Amino acid sequence: QVQLVESGGGLVQAGGSLRLSCAASGPTFGTYVIGWFRQAPGKEREFVAALHWRGSITYYADSMKDRVTISRDNAKNTVYLQMNRLKPEDTAVYYCAARKPWQDLSRRQDEYDYWGQGTQVTVSS
Repeated sequence: QVQLVESGGGLVQAGGSLRLSCAASGPTFGTYVIGWFRQAPGKEREFVAALHWRGSITYYADSMKDRVTISRDNAKNTVYLQMNRLKPEDTAVYYCAARKPWQDLSRRQDEYDYWGQGTQVTVSS
């Protein structure tokens, strides 16, 4: 069982930056694909980015790929989502999720097995 805890959300002005963190429990963190998703008010949850357990292979949603960077620090059991040039439409609850060990990258929510509780990001205009 993996437990994920997101942090780093908050209120930021349009054009600003935030770095979200996803801290994971468990000794096998280095074998998990980690994804970030977000859910805006009144909308379905959508894919943002994912990072392969090898750490060098990434996958981004087209809508955000020029503004976000996903990275991981296996020594700290943590994955980061750096978000730049934020827009009001980026306002959402951001979730991190993990697939079971040794899986491939995916943008499909139903292929992730473990989820955090989410962290709120609010971008003011």
